[in-house]
Amino acid sequence: MKPSTLIRLGWFGISTILFRRKKAILGTIILTDRCNLHCMHCSVNNLTSVIYPYSAIREEMLLLYRQGIRILFFCGGETFLWEDSGRTLRDLVTEAKKIGFLIVNVVTNGTYPLDLPEADLILLSLDGDEARHNAIRGDTYRTILENVARASSDNLCFYMAINRINKGSIRAVCETAREQNTVRAVSFNFHTPYPDTAGLALSREEKRACCDELRILMAEGYPIFNLKSAFPHLIDNSFPTPCYQCIVMENGKQSVCGRCIDVPGLCDQCGYFFAAEYSLLFRGNLRVAAEMLHTYLKYI
Repeated sequence: MKPSTLIRLGWFGISTILFRRKKAILGTIILTDRCNLHCMHCSVNNLTSVIYPYSAIREEMLLLYRQGIRILFFCGGETFLWEDSGRTLRDLVTEAKKIGFLIVNVVTNGTYPLDLPEADLILLSLDGDEARHNAIRGDTYRTILENVARASSDNLCFYMAINRINKGSIRAVCETAREQNTVRAVSFNFHTPYPDTAGLALSREEKRACCDELRILMAEGYPIFNLKSAFPHLIDNSFPTPCYQCIVMENGKQSVCGRCIDVPGLCDQCGYFFAAEYSLLFRGNLRVAAEMLHTYLKYI
């Protein structure tokens, strides 16, 4: 991370805490809900299969930038399916950088070639060892690892949603990440139980066991892009929700924190680690702030 970026983000954090502001810093733009997969835990794929046009997405970028957003994510559906009149995902990332976003990240399922060195991070879904990943996402594990090995840059970060199927393969994903030269770290979430996927949700005891394992792996030096100071709050779902510092844009609609805010009662069962981390950070949790600084400097 550039020193100038660190200074600007640091000032945002300090001023937010001091003045108790609810201004956002992190924004996500949904490019499409079209996806080539139908993953067991996903409730938002192929609802419309519409690919939103470049002009609309650029307007959303400008709107978010004017609102003070400086960290931008592109999500789907599957982001590498996005195209419009010859423009591709690379054009969106490049344009976001020109507009002035300090960090531009992309989320993908990893089944398409990973040639996007312009992105700061590509968060790539890997949901367990081969058997458990394929049980959740279909027969894609080997394709993903082939794409990881051929990636044009070392800007990849595995992204695992822990649920009742794959909870036993946390170490396996961390070991796979450490073996890949193009992968910087692993970012974990707990499964957030949309009504049609509630059966995959972890119990409090299962969350605690997963966090205990993550602490051990961190102590062993595995590259984990999460904050252990937030674990107790994730286990108990005791962090403040929604996270006002994060917003999502999809087809002109802006939501605080995430799309799940519209589902009654789901905030109380949130499993998104970043939501807990940012909520605690911007309410002045010093342990989270110190750990976030160290982690971001290491992996971004």
